[in-house]
Amino acid sequence: MDWKDFDPNGVGVDNGNYFSLPCTAEEADLVLLSAPWDVTVSYGAGAAYAPDAMIGASSQLDLFDAAAPDQWRRGIATAPVDYALQERSQRLRGDAEKVIDHLEHGGSADDDAVSRKIRRVNEGCTEMNENLYRQASEWLDRGKLVGLVGGDHSTPYGVIRAIAERHEGAGILHIDAHCDLRERYEGFEFSHASIMHNVLRDFPQVARIVEVGVRDFCDAEYRRAQSDPRIEMFDDRRLAEAAFEGISWAEQCRRIVECLPREVYVSFDIDGLSPDCCPHTGTPVPGGLTFREACFLLESVVRSGRRIVGFDLVEVVPKYEERMDEIVGARMLYKLCGLTLKSNPKETD
Repeated sequence: MDWKDFDPNGVGVDNGNYFSLPCTAEEADLVLLSAPWDVTVSYGAGAAYAPDAMIGASSQLDLFDAAAPDQWRRGIATAPVDYALQERSQRLRGDAEKVIDHLEHGGSADDDAVSRKIRRVNEGCTEMNENLYRQASEWLDRGKLVGLVGGDHSTPYGVIRAIAERHEGAGILHIDAHCDLRERYEGFEFSHASIMHNVLRDFPQVARIVEVGVRDFCDAEYRRAQSDPRIEMFDDRRLAEAAFEGISWAEQCRRIVECLPREVYVSFDIDGLSPDCCPHTGTPVPGGLTFREACFLLESVVRSGRRIVGFDLVEVVPKYEERMDEIVGARMLYKLCGLTLKSNPKETD
C-alpha cells in the first residue's frame, strides 16, 4: 500500500471512501460493505441513505484513536456500493408501507392484495441477503476482515451467515434498543425486527447472543430471552439498577464480556445509544448507552483477549440539516474498525 501522498493530519479528501483512506479492498486488511436498504422498517425510514452520509461525515474524522492507535495503517477499504440494492429498496418500500398501513388499520395479512405485496417483499429481502452473503464470502475467502454499514437491521443476515460458516462457536454482542426476536414481524420474514430470531433459527454455529441496552420489547420476546440458553439479556433496566446500586460500568462490562465466547461478532444498532446521539433513527427509545459507555464496552471486549471477527453498524438515519446521526455513526464505525483490527493482530514472519 502506497501512503506516500496521504497525510493523516491533513484535510479529509472527498474520494468516496470511508474515512477518506486511499486504499483498495485488495490492499486492506478490513473491507467495509455497504447495504443501502431499509424496506421493512416499521416506523421511520431513511437508513438506506446512511452509507453515503457516513462516507461524507467520516472525512471529517481525525484518525488518531488512543484505544487502537495506527490500526488504520493496515487499511480500511470501501467495497463498491451496489446502488441496485438501493433502487430495489425504494421500490419495495412502497409495497411494505402499504402492508404496514393496512395492518395498522385492522386489516389482515391474508388479504390477497396484501399477501402478494408481502411475498414480493420477502423475495426481495431474500435476494438482498444472498447479495451481501456473496460479497462477504468473497472477501472473507481472501483473508479479509469484513464489516457492514447498513441500512436497517435486516441487512446483516447474509454477513452473519458468512461469518458463522467460518467461525463456529462465535457469539454475537448485540447492542440495541430492541431484542429483534420477533417472528415474521408484520408478515416480513426478514424484518428488521426479526434479525436475531432468524440468526438463532438458521445458524446453529452461533453459540450465544448477548443483548445489551434493550429496552423496548414485547412479552414474547422477553419470555424467549429468559428461556433460551443461547440468549443473555442485559436490558436497560438491569443496567440502570446496577448503576443506582453503585456497581461501576467497568464491572458491568466485565460481566457482559464474560458471557461472550472467544470470538465475537458485534451487531450494533445505533438506537442502542441514547437518543441524543441518534435523534432521527427509525425507532428511537429513551434510555440507552452513552457513546462513551458503548466505546468502553467494545474496548473491554478486546482487552479481555477476545477477537472481533466481524461487525455491522445499522439504523443510522441521516438528516442533512441536522448531521448528528451520521457524525455519531461515522465515529462509532471507526471505533469498530480500529478495535476489530487490533483484536486480529497482523501475523509476522
